[in-house]
Amino acid sequence: MSFEDKKLGELAVAIPGATKLFREYDLDFCCGGANTLGFAAKLKNLNLAEIEKRLADLAENQEASAEQDWTQAAYADTIEHIIARYHQRHREQLPELILLAEKVENVHGDRADCPMGASAVLKAIHADLNQHMQKEEQILFPMINAGQYAMARMPIQVMEHEHDDAGQQVEVLKSLTNNVTPPTDACNSWRALYSGINEFIDDLMHHIHLENNILFPRVVNEA
Repeated sequence: MSFEDKKLGELAVAIPGATKLFREYDLDFCCGGANTLGFAAKLKNLNLAEIEKRLADLAENQEASAEQDWTQAAYADTIEHIIARYHQRHREQLPELILLAEKVENVHGDRADCPMGASAVLKAIHADLNQHMQKEEQILFPMINAGQYAMARMPIQVMEHEHDDAGQQVEVLKSLTNNVTPPTDACNSWRALYSGINEFIDDLMHHIHLENNILFPRVVNEA
């Protein structure tokens, strides 16, 4: 089974477990979801055949998932899930990550492998994401819930652009943190910081995936 010409976003929607696999290979299935698997793998010099084999195994072995099928869910249910599962979670995650990053920078700033600047990037992400989520909650989501699908098209384009910006900020964060990999002698705060950043990136990618690849296309198709 060949997945080479399939878009990452489509595979992430169609195959349960694909998002976890893509994260393992550092393949961007949310902001980069329009790229084909073949193109993305070539860009990162990855073994395409190996990834296709693992995707085929996932597709073959997929069982009925207990998770909600958001491709069929009511818009109001999807929006409620996004706010509760992702918006509220990001609002909890980022202030704690900023504090941890500041602590690591203050204590270990003399080390070459210290992620200097990570706290500044996290503060920028926090500020931008807060504004972004407020716009969704106060403008876009009420439009969708009211059935104003044509009016929602322009705000959706703005949100997708901001998703791209967030993806670029995450890439900067990865570059500062050795792809979020702590050194072998890292202290507990350093390890907690990187563990928290990894969890945040996972949540953010699934958040953007649910909007870019599922909710927004459904709304635009109805406009």
